[in-house]
Amino acid sequence: MRISDLTSRALATTIALGLLAGPALAVDAARTQAESPFASVRDALRTGMRDYNAGDKASAVRALEFAAVQGDTLAQWKLGRMYAAGDGVTHDDLKAFEYFSKIADGHAEQSPDALDAGVVSNAFVALGAYFLDGIPGTYVRRNPARAHEMFSYAASWFGDADAQYNLARLYLDGNGVETNARIAARWLHLAAEKGHVAAQAVLGNMLVTGDGVPRQRSLGLMWLTLARDGAADSVGASWIADLHADAFADATESDRRGALAYLERHLQTDR
Repeated sequence: MRISDLTSRALATTIALGLLAGPALAVDAARTQAESPFASVRDALRTGMRDYNAGDKASAVRALEFAAVQGDTLAQWKLGRMYAAGDGVTHDDLKAFEYFSKIADGHAEQSPDALDAGVVSNAFVALGAYFLDGIPGTYVRRNPARAHEMFSYAASWFGDADAQYNLARLYLDGNGVETNARIAARWLHLAAEKGHVAAQAVLGNMLVTGDGVPRQRSLGLMWLTLARDGAADSVGASWIADLHADAFADATESDRRGALAYLERHLQTDR
């Protein structure tokens, strides 16, 4: 599902974070390039990723920082992920937030068909997650409405499954928006069709219980089965197995046969 070009431009204008100082960034980029041992931005990115994969993350950061200052989207994203996870660097959510913000500021109107669209979309999702809770001790305050903007843009324009799931959670919890189970179910369905196991589990449970949507036990059990199988080797996914076990135990034989029929049809459609 995509929003129209006109709507996307309006959203991009609204979403732009404005955290970057353009002239200062240009000066920093010029200074960095003059002092760099790298032949080009591509060379720095290639070196950074090679060093990262080899386990030399200190060298990787130096190379990636050069590419990031020059405006390389992948380098900015990789550094954001590293600081968010404390992966080879000291954990720093504010630095991660600012790297993701650079991507959002520079690529808010990125085509969803572009090669780096996934990176840009993921940056919007990461920003949405930061706005949900804020970053303690920094200028990034809790702002569920802003989180909704980030998730909505990534979900609608890029079709990002994580964004669609997070947007559904906002509507289920009434966080920054009015509670609306039907809207949540629509976003969950879009994410579930892409194989998002958490979305499959939550949607399946809603359909089994009839929680805010018409009850469809067989269809719900199908989604829960897909979620259970997809999350079988995932850490922290026991809640999905528990939901499936409860639904399966309560299901009638007719429900189970119906779920199997839905599952066979779903798998044939995916081929």
